[in-house]
Amino acid sequence: MRWGIAGYGWVARDHMAPGITAAGGTVAAVADPSPAARDRASAAGIAAYDSVEAMIAASGCDLVYVAAPNDAHLAPVRAAAAAGLPVLCEKPIAASLVDAEAMAAAVGDTLYGTAFDQRHHPAHRAIAEAIVAGEIGRPVAVRIVYACWVDPLWSPDGAAHDNWRVDPARAGGGAVIDLALHGLDLAERLLHEPVTSLSIQLQRRIHAYSADDGGVLAGRTASGVLFQSHVAYNCAEVLPRRRLEVLGEHGLIVATDTMGQTAGGSVVRRCARSGEETPIAFDTGCSPFAAQAAAFMAAVRGGAHDFSMPRDIALMRVFDAAYQEAILCL
Repeated sequence: MRWGIAGYGWVARDHMAPGITAAGGTVAAVADPSPAARDRASAAGIAAYDSVEAMIAASGCDLVYVAAPNDAHLAPVRAAAAAGLPVLCEKPIAASLVDAEAMAAAVGDTLYGTAFDQRHHPAHRAIAEAIVAGEIGRPVAVRIVYACWVDPLWSPDGAAHDNWRVDPARAGGGAVIDLALHGLDLAERLLHEPVTSLSIQLQRRIHAYSADDGGVLAGRTASGVLFQSHVAYNCAEVLPRRRLEVLGEHGLIVATDTMGQTAGGSVVRRCARSGEETPIAFDTGCSPFAAQAAAFMAAVRGGAHDFSMPRDIALMRVFDAAYQEAILCL
């Protein structure tokens, strides 16, 4: 299956493109306004275009993955949908709720997925299966720490880099809009119900940029499961910074170093009665990007899937209401 990529930055180049290949797909074309990005694609033997419209017109792709900056999602999603091409778009849906609503309207019946890769991580799939099997009883709370270090001059490889993620106009915010939506979507995946009530506290504590560099989220689902998440751009990466816990009436599941872009990590279940710990097995060699690419290609082929614009836009509305209120207090 031939993929076209709109926006060939480091996530697309270093994570999603290898994931597509690992899942049996082919990166056939790239659209990016940056000559340097197009040169990198050409050097890898990929057809490169300066616009998504030109890429689509060349008829060289079967589906489109959008990895442009958040404020530039609307146009490529709209173009792909108009051409009838399935489209997988990076999270958040857009930098603003206005653009996100416009994307939802543009998609129509076209297959659309938001690239919440964490819901596809093999470890998180195994956790979801354990919860459904009743291994910790009724869920009580989901707790997440998902943090990293992104300073004003951050670069993925030390080379010159457009650090748009700390520009509120282009990203829609800072650390919280970049990282927290992963945890919210993952909680909904694990619990099979949405987070319906949410509050956010923001901080601008360490880094000299106008976006938030950290935040804490607290919420609950309609049935009463609690949600708590700390996300940050101000946590040194040598420190423990990636942890997922699901507390249930009969036990606790703890995942360490599974939140993130790479394969691996560990998952254990602790019994509430005996305190005994049992490992939960999963495929430690499959990255969340590879699993996500495989799932989306299966959906394109007509298989059962859980990609859903209505669900994702509903989450974006809940998040945006809490985030806009939090900005007033920052």
